[in-house]
Amino acid sequence: MNPNFLQTPIAYLKGVGPNRAASLQSELGISTYQDLINLFPNRYLDKTQYYKINQLQRSNADIQIVGKVVHLKSVEQKKGKRLVASFVDETGEMELIWFRGQKWIKENIKLNTPYVIFGKTNWYNGKFSMPHPEMELLTVHEQGLKIAMQPIYPSTEKLSAKGITNRVTNKLMQQLFLETKGQFLETLSKDIITELHLLSKSESLFNIHFPKNQELLAKAQFRLKFEELFYIQMQLITKKLIRKRKIKGFNFDQVGELFNTFYKENLPFELTNAQKRVLKEIRADLGSNAQMSRLLQGDVGSGKTIVALMTMLLAIDNGFQATIIAPTEILANQHFNGIKELLGNLNVTVALLTGSVKKSARKIIHEQLENGELHILIGTHAVLEDKVQFHNLGLAIIDEQHRFGVAQRSKLWHKNETPPHILVMTATPIPRTLAMSLYGDLDISVIDELPPGRKVIKTVHRYDANRLKVFGFIKDEIKKGRQIYVVYPLIQESEALDYKDLMDGYESIVRDFPLPDYQISILHGKMKPADKDYEMARFVKGETQIMVATTVIEVGVNVPNASVMIIESAERFGLSQLHQLRGRVGRGADQSFCVLMTSHKLSSDAKTRLETMVRTNDGFEIAEVDLKLRGPGDLMGTQQSGVLNLKIADIVRDNDILKTARFQALKLLKEDPTMEKEDHQVIRYAYAQLVKHKNIWTYIS
Repeated sequence: MNPNFLQTPIAYLKGVGPNRAASLQSELGISTYQDLINLFPNRYLDKTQYYKINQLQRSNADIQIVGKVVHLKSVEQKKGKRLVASFVDETGEMELIWFRGQKWIKENIKLNTPYVIFGKTNWYNGKFSMPHPEMELLTVHEQGLKIAMQPIYPSTEKLSAKGITNRVTNKLMQQLFLETKGQFLETLSKDIITELHLLSKSESLFNIHFPKNQELLAKAQFRLKFEELFYIQMQLITKKLIRKRKIKGFNFDQVGELFNTFYKENLPFELTNAQKRVLKEIRADLGSNAQMSRLLQGDVGSGKTIVALMTMLLAIDNGFQATIIAPTEILANQHFNGIKELLGNLNVTVALLTGSVKKSARKIIHEQLENGELHILIGTHAVLEDKVQFHNLGLAIIDEQHRFGVAQRSKLWHKNETPPHILVMTATPIPRTLAMSLYGDLDISVIDELPPGRKVIKTVHRYDANRLKVFGFIKDEIKKGRQIYVVYPLIQESEALDYKDLMDGYESIVRDFPLPDYQISILHGKMKPADKDYEMARFVKGETQIMVATTVIEVGVNVPNASVMIIESAERFGLSQLHQLRGRVGRGADQSFCVLMTSHKLSSDAKTRLETMVRTNDGFEIAEVDLKLRGPGDLMGTQQSGVLNLKIADIVRDNDILKTARFQALKLLKEDPTMEKEDHQVIRYAYAQLVKHKNIWTYIS
């Protein structure tokens, strides 16, 4: 078959026409034959069996029966009428009922003629009935393409209203198979098909739309899921290989004085094995003549900052400048103070550039950057502005990457002729499954152990009825000199309600923790920035013991003395949010606690979230559970929803297929990077078509 045939506009398919084509395009994004072929059913009704009326059970399964309509009558009811038919076979009698479309049914139904009916049955007044059955004359049914299992296609209300029902979609699919004679170009090599025992492309497409039985359907689904994930991995890995081959990077071959002095004299504690491993991976990148693009994942408090600083010292030892960009001023300030403290009296110049830096100070920073006096610049988005010019930027570190768009990252690339090495850091654990798909083009390092002396945070779930006991526990902790966070959910749609919850909570805490014995800070979105900073500063200095806040206490706020996190209405938070909030405590050497407060009414998902929090502190395990509960689109936040626009595969449920697909893609590109071999030509062609008609890179940061 001519491969371009599948790019034919859908309007030309018999039974479609311009109006239906417009509806299919606007509702389901179907504009070509190819798009229709890739509209995969989301479930199937098993039509492999015919029931007798005396075999019917009171279940809500869809079933089919062969029989005749012997009588039709209209029955008055409270509102309007219903049409009732007596339907019989050789074993008994039942009723068919219509509440709509009665005139058409009356005119078109043939009495005493064999029909196949299909639908759900109800049991009422000692008799089975079937409302709005699908009906087909037995003679027509026997001539049709034998669809043992009926596919149910994705649809919308608008399509149904325009008469494009599931039956119509099914008919269009049959028409498409007639026009293409069911012959489709193979897209995988003979090697892969043989090794994985896959169906051919033509067999897979036929059995996904018209499966003969469950076994063939399962084989078709496996083949098509594998293919989809395989080509995504091909694109990601190719992109990575091209970057490594074509984009030259600065070669940091010196491990110089600054790095060695810091390692011997300034390290506050022995590096963990995970930190040593990650540094080794980074050093290998920096000495490879190619540009580094590495994602560094590590839970809150795992020591990413030290790794980042040591990487910057490598850059400075080799005569280059480095920068760290953070999403908020609080975080940028924290990096600045932390790094100044770690450097001690080492001969390294560090500056902070954020929106609040005064013009006169900025001028000095700009000059020092351009003449090379300044070694490290720490800042917010302000660093990306065009007027910020470096003498020779060799390394850029981006903290909490998901807050920065691709456009902002490209600005960093253009600060130099040769792009700097890039290290992306995140404390949001990305499940391995998702990382393989979203960040398959970056190399990934993980710090998966906490520094020595850190105690695991104890997490408990308490109901509102136990509030007095919880307050008693808070008082005991404050007596020991500790500080407490009390966090309320912030759900934008109901800002007034949230504010009320927060203020009610604040008032009850003020009643139970009265002045002058207790000092309480409050922090919420309606406050002016200066007031927020003032309240935060009081808490950081230890002038207040309790901080009542909505979730504005951002990632990275570091108060080692705060050892208790109380999360109110914990059922209203997502898992990763709960885990991030818990990471606000446990930063000192004392035992820390996280208390999840909820009402007794909990959905099953909420129960799973709370049980997971109580059971584990492992950010990766939490991220996996979160992914299963929420799906990949939600997990990456709105700016990347519809993350990979997958047609049939599911990143979570098809994790094993994803691993197989990545393995096969890596193997193929290793042995034949340009896909020259004869057996690989089909893959090369399919890959080129995919890049031409649908580029997945737009979905990937």
